[in-house]
Amino acid sequence: MATATARMTTTRRRRNPEENSTVRATSPGIARSKRWSGSQLFDISLSFVALLALSPVLLVIAAAILLETGWPILFTQSRVGRDGRMFLLRKFRTMRVKQAGPSITARGDARITRVGRVLRKFKLDELPQLWNVIRGEMSLVGPRPEVPQFVDRSQPVWCAVLRVRPGITDPASITYRNEEELLAKASNPTDYYRETVLPAKLALNVEYLEKRSFWLDLKVIAQTVKCAVFPGEFDIKTIRIASPEDSK
Repeated sequence: MATATARMTTTRRRRNPEENSTVRATSPGIARSKRWSGSQLFDISLSFVALLALSPVLLVIAAAILLETGWPILFTQSRVGRDGRMFLLRKFRTMRVKQAGPSITARGDARITRVGRVLRKFKLDELPQLWNVIRGEMSLVGPRPEVPQFVDRSQPVWCAVLRVRPGITDPASITYRNEEELLAKASNPTDYYRETVLPAKLALNVEYLEKRSFWLDLKVIAQTVKCAVFPGEFDIKTIRIASPEDSK
């Protein structure tokens, strides 16, 4: 009797065309959590090499922060990672110590230090996240992790995005690399971010996840480096996610 009831329940679920339709519409092809064979090993190896190669730069940045505003050198913040697990994201500190304010930052924020402005411009404050990659908490490429206040796990799009490890960079980060300028023009930066910027980022995240591959990740990494080295010369029109036709 119990078995028959279970079969009937399963049949009803299969015949319901509306159930989980939103998830299918927003996340086709994202069920596979593995990007490609050996992806995590590649991320960890490249991050380790990058930390070694950039160690002189990291030391100079640490010294600059220490000389301007003292300790701490690193800024840590709780972010939502894969499957909703919390982890501590690491950045070079770019703001003054013990100054309260919103979790998002608009251009001209008085909390940002002089060294911090330079680090933010060239995205150098993100380099300590290579350690998050080595720890297995992040990937080199993947949706940027958000603070808990902006994550709604009841939304299908968030369910899709949280199936994978967050990344240091992604197409949405490149497209919205001047996000601070957009927020500075808003009357309420927090609401503008939540209602306008974040939904656009999530849409780009889903598009990326549907088509991610080894070559696409390399392309995103290359674009990120170019954007960091030449922040004023990068044209967002060059941001393009490969379509199925491109891979044929």
